[in-house]
Amino acid sequence: MQFLSAHWLDIIGTLIGLVYVWQEYRASMWLWITGLIMPLVYMVVYYRAGLYADFGMQVYYALAAIYGLIVWKFGRKRGQSEGEAMPVTRVKRSLLLPSLLLFLASWGAVYMLLIHFTDSTVPVLDSFGNALSFIALWWLARKYLEQWLLWIVVDTELAALYVYKGLPFTAGLYTLYVIIAIAGYRKWKGMMRGAASAPDGQDKDNGNGTL
Repeated sequence: MQFLSAHWLDIIGTLIGLVYVWQEYRASMWLWITGLIMPLVYMVVYYRAGLYADFGMQVYYALAAIYGLIVWKFGRKRGQSEGEAMPVTRVKRSLLLPSLLLFLASWGAVYMLLIHFTDSTVPVLDSFGNALSFIALWWLARKYLEQWLLWIVVDTELAALYVYKGLPFTAGLYTLYVIIAIAGYRKWKGMMRGAASAPDGQDKDNGNGTL
């Protein structure tokens, strides 16, 4: 009971996270609703653990959830039919360099904030995972297949960090995220191929839930 009392919020966040990643795996639009709830829980979890970059990222996650919901609901991609859910596509090559530069700038900025304005004991790792998450969330909002590859890196690094910081349930969740990210990449790739091979005029199922 003492263990549960100390980690109950971590457990709740883990359960919400499982729902979120399952919805992401299915490419369900509901993931953005769950993505609005989850940051509220993890703001408290990360602040108590002294993971200040992760704490600050929760604000970004909430804003990204709103952006992602709007884009998935109303956004259009080239070749997308009227009334068709936004399809899974590969990231544009023209976005690779800007994404890399944004990641490096974010990593440096978050690192500087941590070492100058917090007592973080893991500024390099804390800032790395969160900076790469900026890019991964952006790619997820645009429904790019390669967002899963970024999450594999992010989730692996953060799982190890949370073990070190004494968050066992969250660490276990992120370990599971790695496995689901690998499966998600394969599923989205299959969805993308299926949509590309569908006959003209036939509805293309992207696994996208409706609100």
